[in-house]
Amino acid sequence: MSYEKVAQAKSNVVIGTKQTMKAIKHGQVQEVIVADDADQHVTAKVLRLAEEFETPFARVDSMEKLGKACGIDVGAAVVAIKQ
Repeated sequence: MSYEKVAQAKSNVVIGTKQTMKAIKHGQVQEVIVADDADQHVTAKVLRLAEEFETPFARVDSMEKLGKACGIDVGAAVVAIKQ
């Protein structure tokens, strides 16, 4: 389900940990998508911030599939769908 959401919102997506955290802090994020196979050290910060700002988040199984859903040729650990 989340892969489809990302693919549909392709033009309204923020890719990457730093950019996602910045967008969450600015209140621009509708939902955060995190890949389960990403390094937990990387994703834990984003998930904590999402909880702090009460931003909904979802998990998907693959960084590679998440990257493809965003239209990039590499994996994506964290993606945010902007409001």
